[in-house]
Amino acid sequence: MMTEATLVTVVPREDRMRFLPDLFATLHQRVENAIYDWMSELAADYRGGLWEFVRIESGGGYLRPPGKEHRLGCANGFEGTVSADAAGIIVTMYALSHLSFECPSQLLAERYMQVRVLVMEHPECESILDAID
Repeated sequence: MMTEATLVTVVPREDRMRFLPDLFATLHQRVENAIYDWMSELAADYRGGLWEFVRIESGGGYLRPPGKEHRLGCANGFEGTVSADAAGIIVTMYALSHLSFECPSQLLAERYMQVRVLVMEHPECESILDAID
């Protein structure tokens, strides 16, 4: 069960244009593109679509791909089917981690840790941690 500290909400349509710039400042386009690229890399069945933007009320956020679930295959050996929510968390964390090597940023590290806090109470915590390890 999610606690109040880890409450998440889907960003309403009228707020979508500001969500990523507010979350990632000048890196917002790079982060968004990296998330979509990682989804294409990890989910062989992914074919695009309209993603949901998810705000973590205690800070941070992530993107959720369309669909109910996705089969992921990661370079670390993780293979499994996870919900779209877990897939979105995984690819957002991959994107933030990898981008932090290209453009070191305290903001990217902070956003990564905000998502990581959410993971610890997520119903698919074990799969998410296995995928990002």
